Amino acid sequence: MKIKEFIIVEGKDDTVAVQRAVEADTIETNGSALSPATLRKIKHAQEKRGVIIFTDPDYPGRRIRALIEQTVPQAKHAFLPKKQAIAKNGKGVGIEHASDEAIRQALQQVYTPNERPVVEEVTREDLLVAHLIAHPSAKHRRQRLGEILAIGDTNGKQLYKRLIMFEISAEQFGKALAQLNQEENNE
Repeated sequence: MKIKEFIIVEGKDDTVAVQRAVEADTIETNGSALSPATLRKIKHAQEKRGVIIFTDPDYPGRRIRALIEQTVPQAKHAFLPKKQAIAKNGKGVGIEHASDEAIRQALQQVYTPNERPVVEEVTREDLLVAHLIAHPSAKHRRQRLGEILAIGDTNGKQLYKRLIMFEISAEQFGKALAQLNQEENNE
């Protein structure tokens, strides 16, 4: 599988894992030490071939993604579920720990941000009713919904933003929610 866009990763080990799974060029952010020079490089890469942000499914990875998104709002996004990025010894989370197949799957489900005027299909009220915010099980439900929709792990505010940014329709949201509820009923 060859990918045209540059893939933005956090470090050298992530580059090795991505290039083992797919044919692609990467740009490393060097962890959360995201310099202005690196942001300029990412912006230039977006102008030339496009970029896909593929950071670790943890707090530093979400922070890096948000910083890049501010500079390059039209960047594409790929998300790896946290459970697929945990080290075999259980002491680390990152792209470098994922299987080749998990990396390929995440890069096949890339989201492109919305460039048209935003039409809100899923409301905050929908998130509340679905127990995705302001509920004791909201965090767990958001995490699983993020896996189902391939939009990553989020807090309530980020979930709402990603649903809009990636144009998740009310129908897609409803199907994912039905799957989530079915899984919980089968537990």
